[in-house]
Amino acid sequence: MDFSLGEELEALRDLAHEIFTDHATPERLREVETSATRVDDKLWNDLAGTGLLAAPLPEETGGAGLGLAALCVILEQQGRSVAPVPVWPAVLAALALAAHGSAPQRAALLPSAADGTARFTLALEEFGPAGPREPRTGATPDGPAWRISGTKAVVPAPAGAGRVLVTAATGTGTGLFLVRSDAPGVSWTSAETTSHDLSAHLTLDGAPAEAVGAPGSGAVEWITERAGAALAALQLGVAQGALRHAAEHLGAREQFGRPLATFQAVRHQLADCLIDIEAMRVTLWQAVTALEDGEDTERAALVAKWWADEGGLDVVHRVQHVHGGIGVDTDYPVHRHFLWGRQIATTLGGASADLSRLGEVLARGTVAS
Repeated sequence: MDFSLGEELEALRDLAHEIFTDHATPERLREVETSATRVDDKLWNDLAGTGLLAAPLPEETGGAGLGLAALCVILEQQGRSVAPVPVWPAVLAALALAAHGSAPQRAALLPSAADGTARFTLALEEFGPAGPREPRTGATPDGPAWRISGTKAVVPAPAGAGRVLVTAATGTGTGLFLVRSDAPGVSWTSAETTSHDLSAHLTLDGAPAEAVGAPGSGAVEWITERAGAALAALQLGVAQGALRHAAEHLGAREQFGRPLATFQAVRHQLADCLIDIEAMRVTLWQAVTALEDGEDTERAALVAKWWADEGGLDVVHRVQHVHGGIGVDTDYPVHRHFLWGRQIATTLGGASADLSRLGEVLARGTVAS
């Protein structure tokens, strides 16, 4: 299987790398972490101005039509720099609208998503064991529209997001719904996360909503699988950025007159990191290929998500360890990769939840065959 990116995606990767590297300096990251929103709005505007936010979206909405692969390329570069902008929830929500929204929804919302003037976020998680596919939040018909009630947990980067895509159960299956962030019946409770993102819990009390696709038609499964791939891409970048910090630190620091990087035990640790990163890369692009081809999508997405959760967390732990006491110093950049790695590894359920779901998928396939 050939996972080479091709000219368009390579150019996209190089541009994203340049922008994130130039903007996400340690000084800028510290500044954003103490801001009211925890979002780097200047960087967001630059991503929009260079067309990176539009690249995954369909051409008829002002995008480049490069799809999920483009989003994952951008997210990998973001993860390397741990840049505080809500790319994965905002662009993935726009892709869901492009794939499942009505013609009026697409016409009204996607051009402003492509140019960065409007931002979305995703409300996929809840408190307790319920996953995106089995939400306790419920939606009931209200004429041609819907009313939603329930609580969604840890909604990423709600600041600046005008609309939220919410998963909710209905009498005809689980559906995806579009809710204005300031609509009647909507309330927010701030929730600071491990990665310093200022997320929020979303409470809905009969809030008005529009369906994105018909409930039970597969929109929830579509966005859940792609959310797993998006998080895997972000975690791949986080792990690569962490390993880069480790290599620079160990090459420059000496013990007993030798660089720490020459000690066998340290080299074994870094080799294990590299193996995990390569496994994360392969399973990510297997998932992207499967999702774009529409074949074995759930299994491939879960495998990529499990490697991102398990392998990514292993990498940031090892990197933290080889840095010694410096690694826990919040003035030293590597601690951000550790925090991001831990946060991503628990988003949409951790490695154990991924394995449980994967077991169900494999068992179902065995019975069917």
